[in-house]
Amino acid sequence: MDTGAEARALLTTSGAKAGPEGVGLPAGPRRRVASVLLTPLLAASVLLGCTGDPDRTSPGEPTRTAASATSAQGSRDVDVTTLGSGLEAPWSLAVDGERTLISERDSGRILELSTDGDLREVGTIEGVTPMGEGGLLGIAARDGHLYAYSTAGEENRIERYELTGEPGALGLGESETILDGIPAASVHNGGRIAVGPDGMLYVTVGDAGNSAGAQQRDSLPGTILRLTPDGGVPQDNPFEGSPVYSYGHRNPQGLAWDEEGTLYASEFGQDTWDELNLIEAGGNYGCPVVEGIAHDDRFVDPPAAMVACRGQSQRHGRRRRVDLDREPARGAAPRDPAAGHVLRDRAPRRRAGTPA
Repeated sequence: MDTGAEARALLTTSGAKAGPEGVGLPAGPRRRVASVLLTPLLAASVLLGCTGDPDRTSPGEPTRTAASATSAQGSRDVDVTTLGSGLEAPWSLAVDGERTLISERDSGRILELSTDGDLREVGTIEGVTPMGEGGLLGIAARDGHLYAYSTAGEENRIERYELTGEPGALGLGESETILDGIPAASVHNGGRIAVGPDGMLYVTVGDAGNSAGAQQRDSLPGTILRLTPDGGVPQDNPFEGSPVYSYGHRNPQGLAWDEEGTLYASEFGQDTWDELNLIEAGGNYGCPVVEGIAHDDRFVDPPAAMVACRGQSQRHGRRRRVDLDREPARGAAPRDPAAGHVLRDRAPRRRAGTPA
């Protein structure tokens, strides 16, 4: 895996939980100082459960993770290298050739990360409204342009900027709004942007707290969108004239493709199950009717569902082996786990009044 692929794996999987979906975020701005970490094994943590935060180190200094990576064969330590530190609420990472860019959710800044760990400000996205999980969220870079998904007042929007200058001296050109009017809230804004192997722009949109809207395929909340680079609707989208590629999502925030071009999305669950979904064009993923693997022909089941880690459960959960095909949907009686191969942390029962 090359450096760019490693970086994208970090921000589209394991890194998402620590930044955009923090537990108990207030409605107003909140800043969190963090480090940008890089390791090809961190992407596997989607299936391995939640882990603690790694110790902070100086740029370029290798360190051991706070928790060992675990597999069916046992556990082992993982080396992590800090590439840059001192960031405030970093949300997304965009790698395009020699250019590595980072978004800060609350400040609205775009930062350039050099190979020696130095950070410089490229520009600030104007009009960003940081509120809870909202603010400057996903970014993607392709063909000399930067795409940015951000919260502005009562809406989320997608803008495109020309990247000017050379690596080490990048700047932002004028903004061009390619899609706006996406409902925004202090929670569930989605916000991941990625350019697919087909050259199209894929965007995750959360339900913005209106879970019922996720079942309405003619609206934007609770969807994954597929757009042309200039914001148009591709002719081969599953619903004629619509940017919606799949629907029935709660708060998807990770996108990645395998070597065969299959699209996967990670999604925060409601009460119990976080999901890793294989995305099919036109698929309905069941929110808010079902959560996890439901065995309901109306909806696309995830190939993997993980017990959601919430607050203290990250440190006090118990690890178990399960058979995913036997996992019940939300509301069904628990079954005894059969022989399986996926390890996860089982979170304690959520108390009334604690964040979902």
